[in-house]
Amino acid sequence: MLRLDEKLSRIRHGAYRAGDFILGDARDGDLARAMLAVGHHPGQGGAPGRPRSRAEFLATVQQMVEQDVIDLMLTSLSSLEVVQGRGLYDTSRVTPAVRANDNTDHWQFRGARYDREPPRPFRSSSLSEARRLGCDLGLYGLSFSNDRDADLLALRHYAEFREDARRHRFRHALEVGNPGPASGLAPDQVGGFVNDAVIRALAGLTSRERPEFLRLTYNGPAALEELASFDPSLVLGVQGGAAGTTRDALELVAQTERFGGRLALLGRRIAQAEDPRALVSLLRAVADGAVPSAEAVRAYHGALQGRGLTPLRPLDMDSQVTDPVLRAAA
Repeated sequence: MLRLDEKLSRIRHGAYRAGDFILGDARDGDLARAMLAVGHHPGQGGAPGRPRSRAEFLATVQQMVEQDVIDLMLTSLSSLEVVQGRGLYDTSRVTPAVRANDNTDHWQFRGARYDREPPRPFRSSSLSEARRLGCDLGLYGLSFSNDRDADLLALRHYAEFREDARRHRFRHALEVGNPGPASGLAPDQVGGFVNDAVIRALAGLTSRERPEFLRLTYNGPAALEELASFDPSLVLGVQGGAAGTTRDALELVAQTERFGGRLALLGRRIAQAEDPRALVSLLRAVADGAVPSAEAVRAYHGALQGRGLTPLRPLDMDSQVTDPVLRAAA
């Protein structure tokens, strides 16, 4: 049994323990930000250097899996095909997962204006191809925008996906992001709206149809605790959002675990770090309660110094919690 499945089993049976927090790396950005998703090499003075190539990007995916600290690696189907062809997961206890759909609200091309309209459902990845490559888990994004017709269309496509997944014996996790400004929701309404949308989307599903876990935007302790206490059978996780300070990333994991979340599937917060593997090791330590987030920042800068890497921010700046949602409970 892969490590992810062992942890999910203990969490669902009320046997969650230190070390069971699920940590994943999301490297599926090529389905959203395309060429910009692969990141940059470190430049002089901590500034971004030249863009990475696809081959270099895939090498970082392989390095993260081989480090064997994360439990889950999320990629596009095309990336999975390349690394699986190298036998990356043959003996690994890291679970491979693919992005199962790529709605228009994820499209972030240079100069694009897709975020000004309600999202449209779209799937480019084939579940039969994912199964052929040895992958049986996908992340499905369900987008709500407070627009009746758009939200109804999204739910219909989600139902069609579940039928496709059933035919292919394919498991899924469900991602529900925050609606955009066009939703008309005030900031203090977003957490409740998303929680209600999640429960509404799952209320008509049997246990066999339900997602393995949820990936949500962290909307603060109250919203996370509300959902965790309402239905303890749900395995709640968070996404990383835009990159911030190192303390932001570590504090996100700490607060998620503290307030009832059991998983963090982070993307840019890991990929854009000066040393992603050092950061992931410390994210694991923070999630397991071994190191406080503030102390972990100092340890991270020590690791950078040991490798001769220039940090993007000085230690005092990198130790700040800059995300307002995180700052309220830090």
